[in-house]
Amino acid sequence: MKTNRSRREFLALGLALPATGLASTTDLARQSLQSAFQSLPASPVNLAYRTLGKTGLKVTTVGFGCMITSDASVIERAADLGISYFDTARGYQHGNNERMVGAALKRKRKEIVLSTKTPSGNKQSALNDLDTSLRELGTDYVDIWYLHGKDSLDEVKDELIEAQQIAKQQGKTRFAGVSTHSPQLLIPALVKKGSFDVVLVTYNFTMDKEVGEAIGQAAKAGMGVVGMKVMAGGFRKVKPGDPLASKLRRDGVMLAALKWVLKNPNVYTTIPSMTDMDQLDENLKAMAEPYSAVEEKILARQLEFITPLYCRMCGKCEGTCAKGLPVSDMLRYLTYAEGYGQFALGREEFRALPPEVSEVRCNQCPSCTVSCPFGVKVAARLSRAQELFA
Repeated sequence: MKTNRSRREFLALGLALPATGLASTTDLARQSLQSAFQSLPASPVNLAYRTLGKTGLKVTTVGFGCMITSDASVIERAADLGISYFDTARGYQHGNNERMVGAALKRKRKEIVLSTKTPSGNKQSALNDLDTSLRELGTDYVDIWYLHGKDSLDEVKDELIEAQQIAKQQGKTRFAGVSTHSPQLLIPALVKKGSFDVVLVTYNFTMDKEVGEAIGQAAKAGMGVVGMKVMAGGFRKVKPGDPLASKLRRDGVMLAALKWVLKNPNVYTTIPSMTDMDQLDENLKAMAEPYSAVEEKILARQLEFITPLYCRMCGKCEGTCAKGLPVSDMLRYLTYAEGYGQFALGREEFRALPPEVSEVRCNQCPSCTVSCPFGVKVAARLSRAQELFA
């Protein structure tokens, strides 16, 4: 712990330089600070590796999801400690995330596996996205290029598959992937298509066995499986006075959640979000410590707490809202704000909804037509999202 604290203190000193005027001496001073920071000893880390399906890529079982990271030094340190898989996307932080990730990993580019994603729905737009991503990342290629957030086969268009094939031929990506929040619905269709090397899936301790079975099907077909949303919403805090507060404040819930995912051998790596050094240090432990009976109990308590809050994205409520609201999407936006502490991201996603959706108010309906089989209080949660973001 002494080493970690000294690193954080050093970072604090670096951040304080502009206030003291030293940063005005600019590049030379910053380069000196960076060099000194990199020379600090790193805590010993036990790394675990798996091979990402038929890609042959050897990756650490704990990777790095960069979506909400704003501190490049956390990404740099993760790479220095040996984490080998880093994930970003064209739209994260309005495109600024790719730029930061590329700069942070520039020294390690040949040693790490780098992925990005496009949300585009047609071939030319997707290819344009990739060119922009490569420019922002400062690299000639990415290792995996995902079609982003595809939750039905209709969204996985032939022209998008063609775009990925073109990108492979041009050497701009090594492998083609799809990211999905509904693996139990999409993976069987992806396996049949046979066009994808990697699938990035929502997977955590709240999921039912259908998701695990779908992941097993993908692995059997040789697809590399990457786990996201592994913390089940990231609810690290509870409200004062909650009867579960004293139990859930103890450390270990998020670490237990990550270990739960890693015990599935068909999940080859994961991309938990990490915003600071403490989260990085905690997540690294998942590769060195086995999942235990104690952690099973911790997650049982956590599940009790988040059941009325957390959408498992099972798809069973799709089309059941009388007003046509995309229920699981809106609940995910709320999770960004309340679980991950990313209010701006949740609001941005909500405000991108069409007006006929964003202007609906659930408290105006006499009763809710949506019933969650897992116990999420859908009407209350949607009202909360509308209250926060509208």
